[in-house]
Amino acid sequence: MEEIRAATELPSIRQNVEFTTFDGETLVGELAIPVGENPVATIITLHPLPTAGGFMDSHLLRKMANRFPHLINVAVLRFNTRGTSSPRGTSTGSFDSGVKEEFDVRAAVDYVKSLGLSNIWLVGWSFGTELAIKYGPDHDIAGAVLISPPMRRATEADLARWVEFGKPLVALVPELDDYLRPVEAAKIFSKVPSAQVISGPGEKHLWVGEAATRVALNHIAEAVVPGSRPLPTQA
Repeated sequence: MEEIRAATELPSIRQNVEFTTFDGETLVGELAIPVGENPVATIITLHPLPTAGGFMDSHLLRKMANRFPHLINVAVLRFNTRGTSSPRGTSTGSFDSGVKEEFDVRAAVDYVKSLGLSNIWLVGWSFGTELAIKYGPDHDIAGAVLISPPMRRATEADLARWVEFGKPLVALVPELDDYLRPVEAAKIFSKVPSAQVISGPGEKHLWVGEAATRVALNHIAEAVVPGSRPLPTQA
């Protein structure tokens, strides 16, 4: 066995995918599924702000796709929202500050459902958390995990929809975040009974380094597959 490091890519079946939005944009991505097993859950990742360098390969999302299919038997779909580029390619359309991205979230959920994948979780990071909060209740999902939610585009009205929706909403908030810190986050999310705020002691918005990655991935894994924490550090 070897230690799992930043560049480790554990066994999975990986395939490049494309799917089309309601308004005709083509989104590019990658689906990673477990080898020889039916996944117990499906994660759709929603990446950080594309105008600030966020894309489907943002490091926590890439590492999630590289590890989770093998470690916790979960399928992971990563994709570029409209107008976003990565080594995988460029999705058509243009960035719309979280408005028309509603169609991107819908297309991603419809795509994994068309493959027969179920127990769907949205896992957003930064800008991606805004999409999860705003549009998650529109879909048949199991819940959402929010990594470093800035709460700049999502409103109190968006959060209020989660009260009736009732699905788990797990917010992973860095202690030293530039936008929203745990004490303030606890106040904001306290209005949603199904919400849980988890502090990341000593961490910042970008979760830099393998130690930070392990903290974040352990909390995400536990939310999606209860009992899966702690994740192995060797494989």
